[in-house]
Amino acid sequence: MIEIPRRNLAQIGVFGGSGLYQLLDNIEEVTIETPYGPPSDRLMIGEVGGVKVAFLPRHGRKHTYPPHRINYRANVWAMASAGVTRIIGPTASGSLQPHVKPGDFVICDQFVDRTYGREQTFFDGPVTAHVSAADPYCPEIRRVALEAARELGLAVHDGGTVVVVQGPRFSTRSESRWYASQGWEVINMTQYPECILPRELELCYANIALITDYDVGLEGQEGIAPVTNEEVLRVFAQNISRVRELIFTMIPRLAGARTCGCGMAMQGAVMG
Repeated sequence: MIEIPRRNLAQIGVFGGSGLYQLLDNIEEVTIETPYGPPSDRLMIGEVGGVKVAFLPRHGRKHTYPPHRINYRANVWAMASAGVTRIIGPTASGSLQPHVKPGDFVICDQFVDRTYGREQTFFDGPVTAHVSAADPYCPEIRRVALEAARELGLAVHDGGTVVVVQGPRFSTRSESRWYASQGWEVINMTQYPECILPRELELCYANIALITDYDVGLEGQEGIAPVTNEEVLRVFAQNISRVRELIFTMIPRLAGARTCGCGMAMQGAVMG
């Protein structure tokens, strides 16, 4: 297990993505240094329902870091260093299936990694570890997200596989049709390695995918048009209040002690 000097600044962490650069009001900004360089921005520390929360825009607050250039290790380390034990990762995502519609939420339970060249582990040697990724997302956060979404009347899908592409370009039609043919539901550029790095630090992590568009491989089906960046941001802007309401409903319910297995994820994973 990696030893991290931890400060008692926050319990819950939230990574914000495209269109979500500000989540909390009345914040204190904190600079965190990490062994992996600076995170995407300063941590914004605030409070929701009496729970201390750390917010970090994964692209930077001015969206200066494209998906393949985000310092994921520094971002996750900064959260752990602040004392965070649970992380919520909302993302703007595309749909690969007609029944998963723009405006829907998907609480993903699996990922497929199609990225390359990204720093994806804290164990680069001399210590080697092989963390299990069979069930990469925290079951407790997923349960709370689903319950909260249903209470709020949101269209939510329980489970789904997100395929993570390198970016910054969108997929070709052939790539998109291939992903869809595998039965995968969601496509995104930032879930990996953001979703697996917390597991190496024995933190809880879950993704909330807001579907902003249909991916290009579905073009022509039921009047579906190809994805554009403008459309992604437009749909996300229309739904930002729902994303915020969902996260704010979840946070007080995640303030208790963890009963999942995420805090023991590295048992038996370290070699030697």
